[in-house]
Amino acid sequence: MKIIFMGTPDFAVASLKKLVENGCDVVAVITAPDKPSGRGLQMNETPVKKYAVLKNIPVLQPEKLKNPEFLEQLRSFDADLQVVVAFRMLPEVVWAMPRKGTFNLHGSLLPQYRGAAPINWAVINGEVETGVTTFFIEKEIDTGKIIFADKIPILPEDNAGTIHDKLMEIGADLVLKTVRAIETGDYPQVPQLQDIELKAAPKIFKETCEINWNQPAEQIHNFVRGLSPYPAAWTLLQGKVCKIYKTQIVENQELSDEPFITDGKKHLMFKSADKMIAVEELQLEGKKRMGVEEFLRGYRF
Repeated sequence: MKIIFMGTPDFAVASLKKLVENGCDVVAVITAPDKPSGRGLQMNETPVKKYAVLKNIPVLQPEKLKNPEFLEQLRSFDADLQVVVAFRMLPEVVWAMPRKGTFNLHGSLLPQYRGAAPINWAVINGEVETGVTTFFIEKEIDTGKIIFADKIPILPEDNAGTIHDKLMEIGADLVLKTVRAIETGDYPQVPQLQDIELKAAPKIFKETCEINWNQPAEQIHNFVRGLSPYPAAWTLLQGKVCKIYKTQIVENQELSDEPFITDGKKHLMFKSADKMIAVEELQLEGKKRMGVEEFLRGYRF
């Protein structure tokens, strides 16, 4: 089968690499255009492009997916199947092109957590398990028929970063399994459940990452975990933006009358609705990320 792969970040590279290393015929890669970044605004290639170039796979980087020139190039590869991992929304003229369809790898157990940030929201909401799903793309986003799914537990010590890495690995395996099944023509197509309460996974913005200390401690703790290491939950500390990456709920500490308390050496605790929360890793604006003891050695309240 001739395969076109679409993806952009490191999360997608694992799946592309798995296909290439297992002898799949990836005839082209579609990824985002190069963008200027860093202090020198040097043009930066996506991780998927870097890997594709390394493996001598043709790369297309359309600004617009409905561009007639791009569509003509896409048709010229005469692909049997398109595989999408961490890319943007596709117009129907693109996803309907291959004869065997286009499938997507999504970082949740569909139909739960449809949307742009499924990994973050599963952790923020205190879920104890999550997973990856492959499904055929249809008109409505993340609603197509499910091919396969695989799950993992969300452990108390996990955050969005560790779950991202775990799903990246099992997702690559699931992509290969899905391609092999489509090759043989023996695969399920299970409609997504309609009559259950759905949890969404909308895009996350900086302003929605501010911590609300009036919430219960467990809710705040999961919020921090679900946004760590990126984009990171934040609060104001004496008028400065302070990103918080790791917290611990303090069970045997009396609630303070103050918003936060510190001994100036080892402990920085914030007051929540029901318990005190100890900050373990943080980053004050203009400073590097550090443990709380290192932070307190250099900061005076």
